[in-house]
Amino acid sequence: MKRFFLTLIVATALLASCAPVDLNAPIPAFDTGIDPNTWAQVPAGEFHFGQFDEIASTDAYEIMVTDVTAAQYADFLNAAFADDTVKMDSGKIVSFYPGDEYNGTKHEERIEAGNWLFIPLDDPSQRIKFDGSTFTVQSGYANHPMTSVTWFGAWGYCQYYETRLPTEMEWEKAGRGTDERPFPWGDEILRENANFYSSRDPFEDMSSFGSRTSPVGFYNGNVYDGFQTVNSASPYGLYDMAGNVWQWTGDVYEGMHYRFMRGGSKDTYDMDLRVWVRNNATPTYFSPGVGFRCVR
Repeated sequence: MKRFFLTLIVATALLASCAPVDLNAPIPAFDTGIDPNTWAQVPAGEFHFGQFDEIASTDAYEIMVTDVTAAQYADFLNAAFADDTVKMDSGKIVSFYPGDEYNGTKHEERIEAGNWLFIPLDDPSQRIKFDGSTFTVQSGYANHPMTSVTWFGAWGYCQYYETRLPTEMEWEKAGRGTDERPFPWGDEILRENANFYSSRDPFEDMSSFGSRTSPVGFYNGNVYDGFQTVNSASPYGLYDMAGNVWQWTGDVYEGMHYRFMRGGSKDTYDMDLRVWVRNNATPTYFSPGVGFRCVR
């Protein structure tokens, strides 16, 4: 498994190094008609978990129909900045995290109580802007998933609204339902199902190997400026559970400081969009291809 993830990271890095990408180039704007404030109900019960279809079970819960958008995150920052929940520190937004139990296992790093990075404001891929008093979103990205956010920043958003990040089991059940499908919508993947590497969507520029996020809920069967999408919701009505951005999950495993992500992204190949594929990173990691959603 480690070898797979190293290969994935190296391949992504090689692609990114082929040519510079203008992160601030204008993008097309589309209203998908999918409301990011809606939640889906997932009932209690068993489901097929993982590549080898182990039988697992969850309690009932609700999960966001889309990833948290940049606009939603800006609203959170405005509220949390006003009540001093988050703070500015040298071009970065930080806030308190209570820390993790440290077990002293090989390669484990301490995550102690204190202020940890939520988002960097000084990174060129950051879509959230701050004028000294108000957080806003870069033009065109309001209904795109919030990206360049650390695990701490995703955890903090969910905590602020009295929700939480999904466990890996909850995430997979919400994306897969109760059958053995490898993708949220079924058994096969087409370019019109999701935003992934070489999917030829309106946000991809193959001349520079550059790809950008698509608006949340983009793959809902609508036609956008001649680009026909397939309705690719999961069995519970969730969008973008495959492709667009990796999604942080909430498990904190004993003896491990790494956090896990699910779903694949705009920068990964179609095989990496299967519901059981995992990726991991340190909780301070951020990327224009990583976002999140919450459960309650």
